[in-house]
Amino acid sequence: MGSRQVTSWQGKNITVAGLGVSGISAARALAGLGAVVTVVDGGDGEGHRARAAELGELGISVRLADAETLPEGTELVVTSPGWKPDSPLFAAAAAAGVDVVGDVEIAWQLRGENAAPWLAITGTNGKTTTTQMLASILKAAGLRTAAVGNIGTPIIDVVLGEQQYDVLAVELSSYQLHWAPSLRVHSGAVLNLAPDHLDWHGSMQAYATDKGRIYEGNTVACVYNVADKATEDLVVEADVEEGCRAIGFTLGAPGPSMLGVVDGILVDRAFVENRQKNAQELAEVKDVNPPAPHNIANALAAAALARAFGVEPRAVRDGLRNFRPDAHRVAHVDEVGGVAYVDDSKATNTHAAEASLAAFEPVVWIAGGLAKGATFDELVQKSAKRLRGVVLIGADRALIAEALARHAPEVPVVDLDRTDTGAMLAAVREAAALAEPGDTVLLAPACASMDMFANYNKRGDAFADAVRELAAESAADTV
Repeated sequence: MGSRQVTSWQGKNITVAGLGVSGISAARALAGLGAVVTVVDGGDGEGHRARAAELGELGISVRLADAETLPEGTELVVTSPGWKPDSPLFAAAAAAGVDVVGDVEIAWQLRGENAAPWLAITGTNGKTTTTQMLASILKAAGLRTAAVGNIGTPIIDVVLGEQQYDVLAVELSSYQLHWAPSLRVHSGAVLNLAPDHLDWHGSMQAYATDKGRIYEGNTVACVYNVADKATEDLVVEADVEEGCRAIGFTLGAPGPSMLGVVDGILVDRAFVENRQKNAQELAEVKDVNPPAPHNIANALAAAALARAFGVEPRAVRDGLRNFRPDAHRVAHVDEVGGVAYVDDSKATNTHAAEASLAAFEPVVWIAGGLAKGATFDELVQKSAKRLRGVVLIGADRALIAEALARHAPEVPVVDLDRTDTGAMLAAVREAAALAEPGDTVLLAPACASMDMFANYNKRGDAFADAVRELAAESAADTV
């Protein structure tokens, strides 16, 4: 994969792979710059045809039901993030000596001379929350900013839009980083690394390498997780600008060039005078919403990037106070009969579920769905002492049941063999029967949702609806 900068797009024959949001954004932008654009997609449904017709009105060719053949004369392929590196289209491009890049690479090349610097975030879990926290801090500092990249408005549209920014908070997935060879950000962070998307990357090493691309060419700071040595290893391996610093974040007391926590206070020993002896108070743990351990880590990473950009401590505190997390991320739904019900449907892998479980004790855990090749022994081993009981749902629940039998045989388990629309209500009722006052019923599935639900949002909504129904029944019983 090359990284040649394109100086002129006029008349250049470009193939865009994928008719999704980022593909359409890239196609529109490049056609607007004078490129001859062809979009290819393997689908041929009604939605595909409607989008193809809209692009056709802009002079963009669309080829449906064929995602494998490289259009004749292609000089560059721009791919949507989800397309695997071993796709036949890319093999054909390699054979023809044609580069393949992603929408982030195009956005990077399209920036103007006075473009806003990028503060970039990646990691297996916590990317979106940390990016939004960072944007909130930057706004509290009076800076014109937006959370972009893997969230919100397509990044090409942001770069080419009329709105002017001082700095951008950019979430980047491993897919996007894989296809962005010339990306060189102001400062970048890898929050954590755990097995995920290995079917796409092929190996854990390849996955980690793509995550590590976020550090290449950093000018001010490479932010890493002290508790996750693999993230620090990526910093060591990165080729950065002279003077760029390695900045760690930790839930413990920070050493020099780190941010951490001391007596309930988030402190900075990286961006202060005489960091060997001094520390700067940034915020209190209670300013973080919610103050779960993994979310405090997110806040420290966001604060590190903001401080690398020169943001004052007060803005860190105000930005964290102003931040409100998206739905289905450790969201407190209700309390019924002295039992708290928490929705973390976004915990779609074991690493995220482990972080979620670590925030509560005792827990009645609702888990299961599509495992995506994951194993659950380590998760159960680490979380067993917290579990009051477990309710299992979904296609691959047997894998979790087997891990529980091996490592937590004393924990009661309800195996719910249902996939109908009432399954989540049944799961919540079973969990309520296992729970005692002071417990937390936690939906942290450690699995994807598509076996039973359209997405993790729908799964979380179903959980919240079930909890509200349970609360209504409880209230009726007390009348």
